[in-house]
Amino acid sequence: MKISLRAGERIYVNGAVLRVDRKVSLELVNDVMFLLEGQVMQASDATTALRQLYFIVQLMLMNPTDIGNASALYGQHHAALLAVCESREMVDGLAAVDELVGATRYFEALKRIRALFPVEQAILARATTESPIKAA
Repeated sequence: MKISLRAGERIYVNGAVLRVDRKVSLELVNDVMFLLEGQVMQASDATTALRQLYFIVQLMLMNPTDIGNASALYGQHHAALLAVCESREMVDGLAAVDELVGATRYFEALKRIRALFPVEQAILARATTESPIKAA
């Protein structure tokens, strides 16, 4: 797999953070787990349950040598999400994510979670309009 990076851009490869000082192309010739800087979610951006799940899986991908705590947190968070989900699309998506995480295919799990962001937004928007705050 060939990846092109701009000057100053970072890539996270198997737990290592690489920053390039000029435009460069990298060729990954074996199976590695990586994230481009634009795919990395900051903790402050994990503002919804699904975004928090993304952040947890991201931790699993970025730090593969210390996966125990993140894996336990993932299990708890995933189960809590499933317990409150009523949307078939969300339940099916979370099942697919769980299969991918179980197979240590974290990058694909992150892609699947990102695809569910619009579904979550629609659910949250619907919940806001269905239960408006009553004025005192």
